[in-house]
Amino acid sequence: MSTYPMAPLIKYTLLILYLALVLPLPVLAPIAIKYWLLAATLLGFLLVLALVSEEVQLDSSSLKVCYPSWCRWFMRRGWQLPLADIKALIPVATSQAGRVYYLRTKDASFLLPQRVANFSELLANLQQTTGINTSSVQRLTPPWTYQLLAVLSVLMLTAELLSAWFQGLSWQLVLGGGIKG
Repeated sequence: MSTYPMAPLIKYTLLILYLALVLPLPVLAPIAIKYWLLAATLLGFLLVLALVSEEVQLDSSSLKVCYPSWCRWFMRRGWQLPLADIKALIPVATSQAGRVYYLRTKDASFLLPQRVANFSELLANLQQTTGINTSSVQRLTPPWTYQLLAVLSVLMLTAELLSAWFQGLSWQLVLGGGIKG
């Protein structure tokens, strides 16, 4: 069985973006709700971590989209498809000028996961086991989009941390009368 987790660039970019967007909220909140927001932020981080932990498992008989055991108990979404049931690969244009692909069976369609690590290996294995041509299938978004988002998220998080540090330093100067070194 081959397992394909979410691509690290996508997974860690989304986690950093979450922190950059949400981490300032408990810091800036009034004391009355500060600890509730901190708890909600940590819970939210665990939820986002679970969401980006989705993985694809491919063996000689089936393709399965699921979550790791640590979060499977509350992330029930997923599906399993016998490879023998796949009849075609259907491309569908998106409103953002991208293209997604559906694995078509006699009765239903299943979205082909395109944000996994080793995507080309997944496609090659899928083509080998089903006989369906996957040579025209590409990733949903080019890597540079997530690279740019990662850089911007890191810059935003760094600016927030530096701002908090300088704010703490300025309060030390005001309250303490100077910096002790």
